[in-house]
Amino acid sequence: MTVGIARLTLFIPDSHSLKEKRMVIRRVKDRTRNKFNVAIAEVEDNDVWQRAVLGLALVGNERRFVDSALDEVVRFVRGEAEVVNAEREVQTFSEALATNDLGVKF
Repeated sequence: MTVGIARLTLFIPDSHSLKEKRMVIRRVKDRTRNKFNVAIAEVEDNDVWQRAVLGLALVGNERRFVDSALDEVVRFVRGEAEVVNAEREVQTFSEALATNDLGVKF
């Protein structure tokens, strides 16, 4: 199992109120979620008019798939809003490390 996470910082120059910002962010989140089936949420700067930080997560079977999907998501969001910073991390978990809450391998 491979998990990919990303943190995207957006600049929204045409936003002059929180209401306008939320409309833009809602559109970006909905379109991204529908196109890529990823978990996405605004995670910081909720009360700043022209800046938003989005966090997203994606799970897949192969690292190559997750890397590629994250690349596509970032490219897509760049088409929707101005991305000023993009951070990402991909973590692979092997079956040998899988245990339940009691520490028993399954």
